[in-house]
Amino acid sequence: MRRSRSFLVALLLVMAANLLANATGGGVAEVLTKPLLMPLLAAYLWRATVERGARPDRLVLAGLAFATGGDMALLGHGTGWFVAGMACFLGTHLCYLAAFTRGGAATALRRPPLVAVPLGYAALTVVALTWMWPGLSEAGLAAPVAGYALALAAMATTAVPQGWRVGLGAALFLGSDLLIAAGVAGVAQPPGAPVLVMATYAAGQALIVVGRAARAEAGPGAPVTPAAAPATP
Repeated sequence: MRRSRSFLVALLLVMAANLLANATGGGVAEVLTKPLLMPLLAAYLWRATVERGARPDRLVLAGLAFATGGDMALLGHGTGWFVAGMACFLGTHLCYLAAFTRGGAATALRRPPLVAVPLGYAALTVVALTWMWPGLSEAGLAAPVAGYALALAAMATTAVPQGWRVGLGAALFLGSDLLIAAGVAGVAQPPGAPVLVMATYAAGQALIVVGRAARAEAGPGAPVTPAAAPATP
């Protein structure tokens, strides 16, 4: 087994422990496992790209570092910790946005059929914010959440041309944040929301990172199309 894959195995074990902690209310286990998720993904990305003779993507690594800070902030309670976590994850989305745009996403999104992607995410963002606006305004979070949502939608949009893994991962990341925002706004709280939030978030981040590592195998000059990602991580 390649050393990089051992990091994925460790990630799956820690993820399972974290989801179990969320499902059973195991606060100590959640505190111990949640801060490990993104560092394990960063270690995988670093090792996997080195094994392929490529350079690790520093923007994605920086995004994972911001996400680690966000994970730790959201272990706290109260508006202050929530805003701190949102600021950290904003850093993640901006790093990913820069990485994907540098990879030629903006050019690919101007051509059919991908030209529909920005319109779709823009419509989803407008609908979601309209739905949650009264609750977010009452919580005093409408403006910061709106700014965050724009960055999140831009990140998810530019992820689509990076291959199916990265595109799906970004969509799951967006879905996880939508669940959190809906809970904060008080408009929806589905059963098992903490488990759903962590499952979609962790799976989304893993798909983004595995997809980026897989693309590194094709070299820096690989074309930016959904079919460009190799079939295996």
